[in-house]
Amino acid sequence: MIPQSTFWDRTAARYAKSPIRNMDAYEQTMARTRSYLNADDRVFEMGAGTSSTAILLAPLVRHYTSSDISAEMVAIGRDKARDAEIGNLDVVQADVGGIGAGTDPYDVVLAYNLLHLLPDPGAAARQVHAMLKPGGLFISKTTCLAGQVYLRPVIAVMQFFGKAPYVNLLGADTLEAAVTDAGFDIIEADNHPAGKRNRFLVARKT
Repeated sequence: MIPQSTFWDRTAARYAKSPIRNMDAYEQTMARTRSYLNADDRVFEMGAGTSSTAILLAPLVRHYTSSDISAEMVAIGRDKARDAEIGNLDVVQADVGGIGAGTDPYDVVLAYNLLHLLPDPGAAARQVHAMLKPGGLFISKTTCLAGQVYLRPVIAVMQFFGKAPYVNLLGADTLEAAVTDAGFDIIEADNHPAGKRNRFLVARKT
């Protein structure tokens, strides 16, 4: 399997042009996220892709940092942020293990469609915990595909040909346990859209 950064570099241009598949679900997720943001917040988004969500949310807070492992995603995101004239948004390249080092704690950390692409979501949750102020929020949305065993050989073949990234077939229970074990209290859990496998979580650092 090719490195994650290489996969996303190769797909960045196509990804940037792809429409959101379910706009109603995305808008619901954004509405719930906005309800937790304050004008004085410092926000960090990991796995931000080309920073579309960052550009949408950054005007609501004091400062917003958008990060991604892919240099190509980051380059596109920087161009989009410049074109949108978002002055309080930094777009940086970083993997999950290297983010947040040497910075002041954040009020909110966001991770949309990321945790199921990591071998160890619990390690990511612990990293987020270290980045946040006491009482800070971790807001995430994760595809939970536990039980879909037929996907394993399909994904393996796609990965062999460089057509798919690493995918962790998480269950919602496993995901939530990883977050709580990292030192969070879950204060909101829902599926957007309802009945599907996209788990939206809001967790507060204890």
